[in-house]
Amino acid sequence: MRRSSKSIVGISTFCLLIVGAVVAAILFYREPAGGGSTQPAEPRPDFKQTQVRAEAGDAQAQNLLGELYAEGRQVKRDFGEAIKWYRKAANQGLARAQYNLGVLYDIGQGVPQDEAEAARWYRQAAEKGNADAQYTLASMYGLGRGVSRDAKEALRWYERAAEQGDALSRYNLAERYERGKDVPQDLVEAYKWHSLAADRGLQDAATARDSLSGKMNSGQLAEARKRIRDFNEKFPPKREDK
Repeated sequence: MRRSSKSIVGISTFCLLIVGAVVAAILFYREPAGGGSTQPAEPRPDFKQTQVRAEAGDAQAQNLLGELYAEGRQVKRDFGEAIKWYRKAANQGLARAQYNLGVLYDIGQGVPQDEAEAARWYRQAAEKGNADAQYTLASMYGLGRGVSRDAKEALRWYERAAEQGDALSRYNLAERYERGKDVPQDLVEAYKWHSLAADRGLQDAATARDSLSGKMNSGQLAEARKRIRDFNEKFPPKREDK
């Protein structure tokens, strides 16, 4: 269960797309954070073998079994069974399962919809470094869904996900700095985040970056490029992301 990061159509519809992305997450695997990759999804292991491992207590297999039930692959789709296996893995501390469980509570599949419970599971996964959970938790703080609206917490979690290469988090940060939404307006910082999102394959970010460059002087552009270099030195792209 992964969210798509291919494109986004702008800040005016951004909040609606956050919710839509969560709904879509139950059915589709998320692409690598670059968003432009055309690599096929990894092949799924055999259902029966996965079930045996899951029943023996293997958390990774439990989560995988939950995903197979949620997707309806090799077995009839059953969100109740998905919840059961996600919960087993989540209770063992597996971040991906905690995120997946949060998604099902968020959209009300297999359980009554409960945004507060979704946020609780997202937070557990986010604190373990799961970028999908960090992004989604940030959006919840930004909108006040399941938690009290908190712009600082939203910014913190977007930054955490952005540092891991999450394209939509980088784009969101860029839009905030460009428009001065919950942060002081900073075109240099906006250019930096648009560029970093574009580096992950987000075409809308590349378009926004190029448009923004026309509003900046040479000194601002030089400073933005320095910040990009500094960021990439501190948080270098993973080999598989290049």
